[in-house]
Amino acid sequence: MLSGEQNVMDTILHFLSISDRIDSCGDYKAPSLIIEVDAYKKLLLDLKANGIKLRYITDITKDNIQYCKELLKFAKEIRHLDDIRANFSVSETEYMASATLQEEEQQHIPQVIYSNVKDLVGQQKYVFESLWNKSIPADQRFREIEDGIEAEIFEVLNNSERVSQILLDLAKSAKRELLIHLPNVKSLERLERLGVIDYTINASQNGAIVRMICPLSAGNSRIVKKITDNAPAIKILNGNNSPYGMYIVDGEKVIRAELKEPNAEKFSESIGFAVYSNSRRSVESFRSVFDLLWNERMLNEELKRADKMQKEFINMASHELRTPTQAILSYSELLQKHPERKEEMIQAMSRNAARLQKLTDDILDVTRIESETLMLKIEPLNLNDLISNIVEDYRNQIEKNDDDVRLFYQPKTTDPDSIIVEADRARMIQVISNLLSNALKFTKKEEEGSIYVTAEEEENHGSKRQEVVVSVKDTGKGIDPEIMPRLFTKFATKSETGTGLGLFICKSIIEVHGGRIWAENNNEGTKKGAIFSFSLPLNKKQQQQQH
Repeated sequence: MLSGEQNVMDTILHFLSISDRIDSCGDYKAPSLIIEVDAYKKLLLDLKANGIKLRYITDITKDNIQYCKELLKFAKEIRHLDDIRANFSVSETEYMASATLQEEEQQHIPQVIYSNVKDLVGQQKYVFESLWNKSIPADQRFREIEDGIEAEIFEVLNNSERVSQILLDLAKSAKRELLIHLPNVKSLERLERLGVIDYTINASQNGAIVRMICPLSAGNSRIVKKITDNAPAIKILNGNNSPYGMYIVDGEKVIRAELKEPNAEKFSESIGFAVYSNSRRSVESFRSVFDLLWNERMLNEELKRADKMQKEFINMASHELRTPTQAILSYSELLQKHPERKEEMIQAMSRNAARLQKLTDDILDVTRIESETLMLKIEPLNLNDLISNIVEDYRNQIEKNDDDVRLFYQPKTTDPDSIIVEADRARMIQVISNLLSNALKFTKKEEEGSIYVTAEEEENHGSKRQEVVVSVKDTGKGIDPEIMPRLFTKFATKSETGTGLGLFICKSIIEVHGGRIWAENNNEGTKKGAIFSFSLPLNKKQQQQQH
């Protein structure tokens, strides 16, 4: 082991003077040191003048590519090897090595190891040849860098600081997609400290699709809120604790790290070995693993939601069943005690029996819809006549109940009798009645409320077919924003009564008829209320006549 600048230089001069061939390795800092320091550049000139053949391996990067091109003027051949950390030279009879250079040591080599022991020299020649065979020609690496092509890599890393830097660089570079799987609840905190979370948010804000699986808890809820507040498009699923984490960028690069210290505060302190690759096969393999985990968590979330909805439905249905059932039982007892009020009691029992029957029918309909056994009796149907009759029945009901609501129907067509559809009469009555019943429920609570029903022929620009669009517009309080996104799903209701099945059934009936249904709040002037609409294709013969 030799120390001191003069001793080092004398040893290097001796080493270079006794051989006609030298094989050297240097890390990515070495080329700049050799070219920029005059003493080392003079050595290169002496090598070339004396005809000494130099083979050189280094890590050619964007930062040192010009130095490597300059170095190629003095060397017989230069090759590239990713992340090489060795700094040594070997001739036929001697071996010399220096420590891996630090940033502050760029002007000199502080120490060298020198040996002429035959076995050691032979061993180092073998090491060099092994590295040489793994490396690629400098010209190929120059083209890759200049053309923006990255060499295929698959590395197993145990330098946690380098893994941290790679992860940070990947987060910065994400353009199209980020897939993140985190192993425990503290992982989010570690990534935030590292700066990865901020770059992930930026990626989403710039249009990248971000999916994240992470165990969630009160401990990382602040960071989850930060993510959702600043990048609501990021999808986060609750995950299980895992011994590994995974980070995939743009379907091109992947890093997967072992969780070694689950409670560590810094990312670099928490991980063990890591795998880093841009190999297409490797990335696709890890992506498949991520997708399997994502689908498993999605299914788990769906099962939780289904279980919650089932429990909510059981509670709601129990309440809805109990109310009319209890009323029928109570009125039955009162009927025995007060026979003089027979007519009043029978009417009340009849109302509650009808309510009970509707709930039972709704539950049976949902069962038929979900088991795809909903039977339809399709026939030509004059929708204008059907709507007119239903509206008249509801007018009579409004008048009977003294509700302060006005109900209007207006077919927006020159020939109302032309509104012919192929449909199941009973199911169409069910849909229109349900929409009118909902409108009446929320409108009669308002002073001088109004309900407007329209039917209008239109052309569907997507399918080029003629349709009829039926709309029910009310002046009630409108659709609650919380309910709007799931309005036509099961159990979507904020009403004190009802199961929230009606609109789900309506949607299913309309869709099985080849139509669609939608809703919106009324934004005309100062008027409130909601507009529910559905479309149905007109009878084919009628469409042909119109064309």
